[in-house]
Amino acid sequence: MKILCIDIGTGTQDIFLFDSTTEIENCLQLIMPSPTVLIANQIRAATQRGETILLTGAIMGGGPNSWAAEDHVRAGLPIFATHSAALSFNDELEKVEASGIRVVSEDEARNLNATRVVMRDVDLEAIRRAFEAFGVALEFDALAVAVFDHGNAPPNVSDRTFRFEFLAERIRAAGKLSGFAFMRDEIPERLTRMRAAADSVHVQAPLMVMDTAPAAVRGALDDDVVAGHRNAIVANLGNFHALAFRFTDGKITGVFEHHTGELKRAQLENFLRALANGTLTNEAVFDSQGHGAVMFDTRAQDLNFLAVTGPRRSMLLHSELKPYFAVPYGAMMQAGNFGLLHAYADLNPNARAEIEDALAKSR
Repeated sequence: MKILCIDIGTGTQDIFLFDSTTEIENCLQLIMPSPTVLIANQIRAATQRGETILLTGAIMGGGPNSWAAEDHVRAGLPIFATHSAALSFNDELEKVEASGIRVVSEDEARNLNATRVVMRDVDLEAIRRAFEAFGVALEFDALAVAVFDHGNAPPNVSDRTFRFEFLAERIRAAGKLSGFAFMRDEIPERLTRMRAAADSVHVQAPLMVMDTAPAAVRGALDDDVVAGHRNAIVANLGNFHALAFRFTDGKITGVFEHHTGELKRAQLENFLRALANGTLTNEAVFDSQGHGAVMFDTRAQDLNFLAVTGPRRSMLLHSELKPYFAVPYGAMMQAGNFGLLHAYADLNPNARAEIEDALAKSR
């Protein structure tokens, strides 16, 4: 069985072609610039050429592409976006307009004389060409994609609050990290980025989407050292977001999520200590520009083991908390994709044994 896994972050998109007939270490993998970085590069190139830009396509992740669009406006150059593309920047289109981006209909877009930039999180053709450059035909039986999704918050509701309430809701409902994964036809309406990613991929194979940070944490649990600790805190320090789960006897008993760029090491360490001892509050995280926190069990737990994964893990390098840098299957940057594989196995019992057996052979 082959599953194409794509973990889409703010800095990179990490690609893993799982093949149950070969060792995990020999499965093909790529670490490439993220879609938002690629779109930002296209926008900045058009800015340098002094061109008018039209953004088309679908909802995708923000960050670099948004900053590039803002710089284009500051340069005094026109930039237009269709409704669906504009939602990448804000769910309230009047706020997009206020930023200097003019939102236009599809009919208006067709008549614009502008450089077109297509917004999308998943570009299967680009991945296919990359594999073909090395003589590999991209064939797969299923597709699994991870993206970060704030969700479509109602007007006057903080997207941080909306996002974190959903995280807590999924933990209460499912009790496990695969609760953040959905097959194509089961993606909640509120998760507009996930739905857009799924809608933009036209394949007959089964498609699953999952939130990025829980996928990375699930993958980190496959590290043999991490797996040996039933009581632990496991954190994913991504380029844009930081999330940490507390596990007690293997069960999720607490979680917090923050913006990585808003955190200093001492602050992050304090949040991790409070998560361990059960005193972390939602207000403490939210009021410091984070998303939130919730404790499902407020009993104190010794912070004897902290595992860290993610591209910003160096924030805790030489920390007094003595973190262990998780390296599942020797590939830290593929942790999210290993999490995707486990989630796909959970959601598809007919494939579970084949996936889990293949993973187990390398542990």
